[in-house]
Order: sequence, then structure tokens, then C-alpha cells
Amino acid sequence: MEQIVNTLNSIIWSPALIALCLGAGLYFSIRTRFLQVRRVGEMVRLMLSGSSSEAGVSSFQALAMSLSGRIGIGNIAGVATAIAFGGPGAVFWMWVVAFFGASTAYVESTLAQIYKEKDDSGRYRGGPAYFIEKAMGQKWYAWLFAVVTVIATGFLLPGVQANGIASSMSNAWGIPPSATAAAVVVGLGFIVLGGVKRIARFAEVVVPFMALAYILIALVIMLLNITAVPEMFGLIFRSAFGMEAGMGAVLGLAIEWGVKRGIYSNEAGQGTGPHHAAAAEVSHPAKQGFVQAFSVYVDTLLVCSATAFMILSTGMYNVANPEGGMIVEALPGIEAGPGFAQYAVESVLPGWGAGFVAVALLFFAFTTILAYYYMAETNITFINRKIHRPWMVFALRLGLLAAVTFGAVRTAEMAWTLGDIGVGLMAWLNIIAILILQKPALLALRDYEGQQAAGQEPVFDPEALGIRNADFWRRKD
Repeated sequence: MEQIVNTLNSIIWSPALIALCLGAGLYFSIRTRFLQVRRVGEMVRLMLSGSSSEAGVSSFQALAMSLSGRIGIGNIAGVATAIAFGGPGAVFWMWVVAFFGASTAYVESTLAQIYKEKDDSGRYRGGPAYFIEKAMGQKWYAWLFAVVTVIATGFLLPGVQANGIASSMSNAWGIPPSATAAAVVVGLGFIVLGGVKRIARFAEVVVPFMALAYILIALVIMLLNITAVPEMFGLIFRSAFGMEAGMGAVLGLAIEWGVKRGIYSNEAGQGTGPHHAAAAEVSHPAKQGFVQAFSVYVDTLLVCSATAFMILSTGMYNVANPEGGMIVEALPGIEAGPGFAQYAVESVLPGWGAGFVAVALLFFAFTTILAYYYMAETNITFINRKIHRPWMVFALRLGLLAAVTFGAVRTAEMAWTLGDIGVGLMAWLNIIAILILQKPALLALRDYEGQQAAGQEPVFDPEALGIRNADFWRRKD
């Protein structure tokens, strides 16, 4: 079974997917005239503006929900894994993915807003399955994405997050994985039953607080190791291009692991962010596209970098040689994962490291599991639009709780492999779709900037732009 899973993962995560992700990001950057650079101020302004409604959440709540999905195990254990198998240079390639991925996030999230709709309960729903069906007219493709997403976010990816929580709790306080699983399942059950509004309220409080606390601790560690910081940056850039002694053996792996873990963490192009983007109450789809583009920066350039800087500035990491043995072995016997970050903090702040990282990982991963549930539920709602099947939502909740329990007690390697398969399948389907369907998102960007230049508050009119099947916006007018 393990061999089959590993073979499938290697096929999905072939060099073709890495090239597709980077190529799409570069292409969208050019088509949007590098909005990720020239419109950063607008992203921040929009992030803090807007309000919720009975049907939708505010832009900030949608951002928090999106970040709850982006900021998780990948920001701590994922960064450590990238360094362990790709060397310090993998961090640079994570930055590259984030920079180009911000434009991809704009396109997919704007499409989700354009083609969103209201469900039977009057709440906004949207995502790749919705815009594939409406804009491409390919129902089978939309259903394929929906089914893959339900499997990935409902059953495969939650196990990775649960495994990270259990591992960090065991490292910090020796708590058995079974006890951790039980506590997480009870908490998830309470919040999930409250629906999207409860998830949004929980995320908007917890995610910003933990992200800021985590970044603050990283800054403290860097200040206490300030003399090592210049060398740390030099190490990252030298290793990224194979110029660091001994790191030439992992040059190709630095790119592969940097891209893979970058996509897993910031989710740009994966097709997860659009689900939350569609839930926002905005007057123009481009508004939430900007906000979601900024979320990629928050995830990778801030939170992922915080983990990398803690690990590299303290030297608390291992790098495996693909030909056997170790290139760097500062932590003998310690597997790649949250342990790297825990030892890094512990080396500077004795008595704080293991516990702080465990608590941070608990909140990051817990909110990510909630985000996964919302994505899976949204795609079940898509599948159930014609025929109401309430048992599917009940089955999803049971399946997700079972996946969390199983993931907490199984091996980390299998959990990560299954998670990578889920991420990879979604990325293939979504990126191909948004490359085909990009035009409405680019028209929305031109329209938004044109109205702003004329001194108007942008309001979206799809018919004036020649965008068809944007039924929600026509009815809204």
C-alpha cells in the first residue's frame, strides 16, 4: 500500500506540475502587470474595510478563514521538511512561489467571486467547481474537481494537520496521540456544527493573534542571534543556486521541495482559497481577489519565513544527502517536522521552545482543519444543488473526525504523502481551469482600476464587461 501511494505521489508531483505552478504564476503576473507589487497598498486597505451581511462574511473574516487554511502544519513542519530534504535554499524557492503565486491567487479568487451563488440557506458559496461549470460549461470537470476536493480536504489533508498537532504535543509534554486526537475531535465537532459563521468568528480572532505571536517570537530569536542573521541570508541564497559547499547534491531538491511545500503552505493555485473568497460580501469581485493575493504574502513571506529564520539562525536542523547519510546533522535522530522549530526556540529561550511551538501548531493546524471542512462542505453543497442529500454532510463530518483521529496516531511520512496527493490533484485541475478561464478575472481587474481612476467606488456589472453566467451579480443589480 505504501509503495502504491508513493508511486502515485511521484507521478502527480512530477516536474510538470512544478513547471505548471511556476509558469502559471509568472504568466498571471505579466497579465496583471505585477499587481502583487504595484497594488500592495490597495490590498492592505481592502483587507481592513468592508462588513459582513446575513449572506456573507466581511473581507477580513474571509481573509482570516483563508489564512486559517493557509497557515497550518505547512508553516512549521512543512518548512522544516523542505529544509531537511532540499537544504536552506528551499526557503528561497518558497519565496519565489509566493511572489508569483499572489497573482494566481488573485485570478482564482476573483473568478470565485464573479461566479458565486447563494445556497438554500441564503449563504454565499463558490469555488473552482462553481466557476468551472458556469464559465467553462463543463459539468463533468466541475464535478471531478468537487469530488477530488471533498476527498482531499475532507479525508486526506486533515490527517496531516492532526499528525503535526499530536507530534508537537508529544514532544512538548509527552501527551499520547490518542488523547490529543480526542481533544481535537471534540473541539472540531463543536465549531463545525455552528456552520460558516462560527468558523469565521473563531478564525478572525485566533489566526491573527497566533500569527502575530509566532512572528514576534521569531523576531526575538533573530535579535538574540543577530550576528548570525547575515550569514543565514547568505546561506539561503547560496544554497538556492548550489553555490554552498556540500549543498550541490540537493540543488534540484531545493527547487522541488521549495515549490512543493510552498504550494502546500500558501495554497496559491491549489483551488482552496477561492472557497473562502466567494463567501465575502463585497461590491466588486476584484476587491476580494486583492485581499486573497495578500494572504499569500502573510502566509509565506511572514509566517513561513519566521519558521525558517528561527531554524536557520540557530542552526537547529538536519539536511539529508539523497545519496545516503547527512549533509548537516545538528539534531541527530530528530525527524524533520515541528521538532526543528521546537529545538530552535529552546536553544535561545530554554523552557519555552517545545511548549510555544506546540501551542502555535495546535491553533494553526486546528483552524486549518476547520477551513478544510468548509471547503469540503462547499463542494458537497455544489454536488447537492439539484438533489438534496443531507446524509452527505453528515458522512463528511464523521469522515473528517475519523481522518483526524487516524492521522494523529499514524506515521508522519504516510500522512504527508497522502496530503501531497490531495494537494497535487487539486492543483492540476484548478490551474488548468484558471488558465482557460482567466479572461473574466482580468476584465474585472481592468474594470476595477478604471473605475478607481475615474474617482468612483468600484461596482461590478458583468453584462457591461461581456461576462456571461454571473447570475448572482445580475440579480443583485
